[in-house]
Amino acid sequence: MKKTYDRIVDMRGNLLTVIAEGVSLGELARIAKRNGQSTYASVLRIEGTVVTLQCFENTRGISTNDRITFLGHQIQAICGDSLLGRRLNGAGDPVDNGPPIMGDQIDIGQPSFNPVRRIIPREMVRTNIPMIDVFNCLVKSQKIPIFSIAGEPYNALLMRIANQTDADVVIIGGMGLGFDDYQAFIDNADKSGSLSKTIMFIHRATDPVVECLLVPDMALACAEKFAMRDKNVLVLLTDMTAFADAIKEIMITMDQVPSNRGYPGSLYSDLASRYEKAVDIDGSGAITIISVTTMPGGDVTHPVPDNTGYITEGQFYLHDGQIDPFGSLSRLKQQVIGKVTREDHGDIANAQIRLYADSKKARERQSMGFKLSRWDEKLLHFADLFEQRMMNLQVNLSLDEALNLGWKTLAECFDKHEVGMKQTLIDKYWSKKE
Repeated sequence: MKKTYDRIVDMRGNLLTVIAEGVSLGELARIAKRNGQSTYASVLRIEGTVVTLQCFENTRGISTNDRITFLGHQIQAICGDSLLGRRLNGAGDPVDNGPPIMGDQIDIGQPSFNPVRRIIPREMVRTNIPMIDVFNCLVKSQKIPIFSIAGEPYNALLMRIANQTDADVVIIGGMGLGFDDYQAFIDNADKSGSLSKTIMFIHRATDPVVECLLVPDMALACAEKFAMRDKNVLVLLTDMTAFADAIKEIMITMDQVPSNRGYPGSLYSDLASRYEKAVDIDGSGAITIISVTTMPGGDVTHPVPDNTGYITEGQFYLHDGQIDPFGSLSRLKQQVIGKVTREDHGDIANAQIRLYADSKKARERQSMGFKLSRWDEKLLHFADLFEQRMMNLQVNLSLDEALNLGWKTLAECFDKHEVGMKQTLIDKYWSKKE
């Protein structure tokens, strides 16, 4: 039953306080303004009969005697096939001037999937990016962040993944995006031809803070709906630090006691409840999550990346426009390397990383003016080719093509006995110099 009240006792920023009874946390409310327009808010805190709501828009134009109707349900998203190819804001409203979304009404922010229905992930999500597919495989149902700093091309990397993945549905959740980044996602989907399987929930920097909090919940609620229909869904979230900052902003407005660096003590749970939506459902589809976590000042001990590292299953470090082969890690890659991929996958990846690490020492000796040995020169030649062929994020290669290119690169730089690999694999895969 809907309950209506007409006494707002306090307004602060986007927060409203009303005296009400029988409402629930997270419940949606409609505010009818005197000019005939209406806006929505959600319940953030309940203290007896004092209820605090977060308004989806600026409170300008709302008066203390406007009517507030509690709708008896939490915020909902509409999910259906008509959602594919559409752009929506954090409140789930279309922002692409398209027709209304048709589909099922689903509650957002629900508990993660029943563990009984989860299975151990054993399938690879292909991206055609060698630094991911070869060295740190993305596994279906994995949750993994991209650790980076402001100014790095992390959004461009997400776009590449969205274009080249073999997932059935791609859902992009943008938080705190500038207009140029927002437009770049739109242009990329149009040019790449991936728009027909892409859904975008976008919060721009000028939009209400509460919509930033809703974006991941909207994206993940729809992802669950598609996954239960036997679809493999890839969710791309950028930027989870903006999401955490939105939580901090609302917390400060509500006069809550802050924790580490001003963030709430619930930050770990706030992040984990979203990341734990990643799942491989027994007998159905899967949800894989890649998020961007920017590190202010490059500080990995900042509360957002620090908490994220405990929740997720590895990380990609993006700096200087490249994925760092040493700082990056996929904790689930052993589930697929050499099992669903080629037998030489693990050996060729490890050999290249080991030799690239040795090349770093050779570069140090070169920079200090030491005389280089013949082995140092081979390592330096290999490093140049490795960075050009594997680390360049513009490279677009299937996994088998990237593995073959790795063998070719080794053959161009070293003799067979110098790479430290199994003789059986060398006999089978070694490339001949042309």
